[in-house]
Amino acid sequence: MKSTMQAPPLLISTLLKYGTTVHGRSEVRTWTGNGARVTTYAEVGKQAAQLANALRQLGIDGDQRVATFMWNNAEHLTAYLAVPSMGAVLHALNIRLFGEQLAYTANHGGSEIVIVDNTLAEPFSKLLGHLPKIRHVIVSGEISDEVRDALAAPEHVEKVHDYAELLAGQPDTFDWPEDIDENDASSLCYTSGTTGNPKGVAYSHRSNYIHALSTGLTLGFTAHDRLLIVVPLFHANAWGFPYIAMLSGASLVMPDRYLQAEPLAAMIQSEKVTGGAGVPTIWNDLLRYIDSNEVDTSSVRRMMVGGSAAPMSMLKAYQDKHNIEIISGWGMTETSPVGSLAIPPSYAEPGTEEYWRYRVAAGRLLPGFEGRLIGPDGSEQPKDGESVGELEVRGAWITASYLNTESDSEADVADRASKFAEGGWFRTGDVGAVTADGFLYLTDRSKDVIKSGGEWISSVELENELMAHEDVVEASVVGIPDDKWGERPLANVVVREGATLTPEELRTFLADKIARWQLPDKWAFIDEVPKTSVGKFDKKVLRQRYADGELEVQTAAKD
Repeated sequence: MKSTMQAPPLLISTLLKYGTTVHGRSEVRTWTGNGARVTTYAEVGKQAAQLANALRQLGIDGDQRVATFMWNNAEHLTAYLAVPSMGAVLHALNIRLFGEQLAYTANHGGSEIVIVDNTLAEPFSKLLGHLPKIRHVIVSGEISDEVRDALAAPEHVEKVHDYAELLAGQPDTFDWPEDIDENDASSLCYTSGTTGNPKGVAYSHRSNYIHALSTGLTLGFTAHDRLLIVVPLFHANAWGFPYIAMLSGASLVMPDRYLQAEPLAAMIQSEKVTGGAGVPTIWNDLLRYIDSNEVDTSSVRRMMVGGSAAPMSMLKAYQDKHNIEIISGWGMTETSPVGSLAIPPSYAEPGTEEYWRYRVAAGRLLPGFEGRLIGPDGSEQPKDGESVGELEVRGAWITASYLNTESDSEADVADRASKFAEGGWFRTGDVGAVTADGFLYLTDRSKDVIKSGGEWISSVELENELMAHEDVVEASVVGIPDDKWGERPLANVVVREGATLTPEELRTFLADKIARWQLPDKWAFIDEVPKTSVGKFDKKVLRQRYADGELEVQTAAKD
């Protein structure tokens, strides 16, 4: 029996129209360094229409790609809404990728037009000669004649446009097409390329819509919220927050290029931020700042953290000292990206050991998101919270393949296909356990697990325990070759300024927290843990530095 229900397509334009009318008085507040410039959602809707009209005149009349090279600001949000709503495909370029990978993703994605922030125009001009598909460059904000000439220099660039001038005079309404297939691509994201070239994921209107519904419902943000979105709009779909905002009416506080702890604290205080999203390194820096400076954080109730595991010490410090709940999330570019959120169930009494076990988890798998664990022998592991395996996932907002083009080699295509198993399952590369009530506990990435004497050591667990030490700012643990055990952990530690620590002191600190055989023997004290383009610890760099003899490694005296 068929239902009697209507089935309109789930489109980004539906979110755009809803958010900019029903929630027209909600705001996107872009930080300027001296305060926020305010744009209402109703104004964003009009500017989105103007941008769509302008892009039509520049030849975007189908599903061509439009790139952005921008910070988090009102103009970037406008592009996030306008480009897919008009039937084109948004490709937010990762401004932190090094040049070769950035050129690869831009060319692989095939964008014909790019919108660039003025503060990024000069470095982008140096890349533009390697992006032969770009026909038009639109610059948001004022630039010098010298930078404009540099942008216009490549022969393939037809014109450099001023964003404000291009939109001025355009109609502030647009006939958003309703015949778009909800399964058509709405946006492109690329993995950060930790091994080989970045892999492209084409999100659909439908996947973005359902992801926003499930994630927004679980986080519980409403029109009463003001959300500080530090996670970049060019990173993993901004964790869906532009679309969550359109659904919920939550106002957005956009930091633009001001991503350091001091300006973020100023935003929280002046804009009365209630929630937000960012990676652990950002929230860790902010915590140290608000611990040592007078900052009014009383408006904040809940922040999301993702991108890598957040140490329990940080979660507890925010809650105990500042009454701020930090909710851990897990996901990947391939999962749009949020797949789980660590909101404890009602039966876990706040403050108890059980409660904190839930809080430190990668989270409960979201509605519409399936996960299973595959052991080393290929068998599915039980969801008992103890059995460990590689996590495989499937669901409405998980990619079924990577983007391939005619220029890709057979080896690249085969490598991408190897990430998928029969039955629509995607191999995440994450290792962990799942409880009967759906909570995911990740022990490591499969490539980062330290295999010592036939047993696994979790580098993440070691890192989290080390960063609980009051004098440890950052810690990253990698496996290094060992003649006897195969691999042993090397702990790379950043010590708080003015403090001193020895390997023996840190081993003693860890002694009652982990099994004795897991204690690191080798230690390196470094100035900073290298990071990827999205703020994750870059362990491959540390492994290479060790292999090249660049790390000053100390051996702890056995106790």
